[in-house]
Amino acid sequence: MIRREIDGEDPDRLYTVTGGRSRADDPALDLVTLIVADADPAPGMQSEHVRILSICRSPTAIVELSAELALPVTVVKILVSDLLAMGQVTARHPSAARGGFDSRDAAFLKKVLVGLHNL
Repeated sequence: MIRREIDGEDPDRLYTVTGGRSRADDPALDLVTLIVADADPAPGMQSEHVRILSICRSPTAIVELSAELALPVTVVKILVSDLLAMGQVTARHPSAARGGFDSRDAAFLKKVLVGLHNL
């Protein structure tokens, strides 16, 4: 197996960006959680946080932030978690927007399957 650098980044830089953390404080953040900036960047703020706030003026998914910042998703989750703790952004979890929909509901899944067969 060939060992590669993480997404082309220097591991020391990623360690510095995250403050040595390997997990986000908010375990509910997933790839499709939408992040919306609630504030403008403050003086002295970490450059990655500033970029996230500027990108998230409109709702942006964690995975999109990862691609835009060219950083691994875990690093982006940690940075977003920091901004959530500071009250700079809000997170919109898609599961909350569904209003209690349970994707494991057998009757609903059967209707979907029948609809697909009818196509």
